[in-house]
Amino acid sequence: MSVALAPDLKAKYKIRSMPIRKADEVVVISGSFSGLEGKIEKIDTKNYRLHIEGATVEKADGKTVFYPIHPSKVMIGKLKLDDKRRKEIIRRKTGAAEVD
Repeated sequence: MSVALAPDLKAKYKIRSMPIRKADEVVVISGSFSGLEGKIEKIDTKNYRLHIEGATVEKADGKTVFYPIHPSKVMIGKLKLDDKRRKEIIRRKTGAAEVD
């Protein structure tokens, strides 16, 4: 499940989107949580939704639950680059020798 990158990250890495990953920082760009910035808490691949810290609703019984958000409604604001696979994706897409 890939998500668009923020304009500054697009300029830096010369790519449009990256596969989303837990702990990436994202910005919700449309919907009722528009403007919300937060980390990815859970990725629901079965229903194709993201659970973002701060995007919660209160149920009738008083319980607070994450509101599922579609990946097309968010953009990655800060990449977590401690993963070798992610660095390889950037290197492969851009042809760069090394990723910082």
